[in-house]
Amino acid sequence: MDSMTAQPEITQRDLRTRSKEIMDAVQGGQAFTVTRDGHRIGELIPLRRRRHFVPRSEFAVMSRTAPDLSLDAFRADQDITAEQGLDDPYGR
Repeated sequence: MDSMTAQPEITQRDLRTRSKEIMDAVQGGQAFTVTRDGHRIGELIPLRRRRHFVPRSEFAVMSRTAPDLSLDAFRADQDITAEQGLDDPYGR
């Protein structure tokens, strides 16, 4: 493995002969650089899994540690933002 490469290098032959082991590692989050004849030709990387929801129990835990919000401060921030757009660009 090259010291500049953060992921292990595998040869094309390794990919063919150890495909199940390598694919299991990719599914587990491991990435590989694939080489052919000593040259890097590509990367085998896991797909990012997108979460479509947050479980209720996880949301409850996050909510307990979330900072308190001031409704007055929130409204003041909105007012400041809204006032910035009141100038008529054609009124000059």
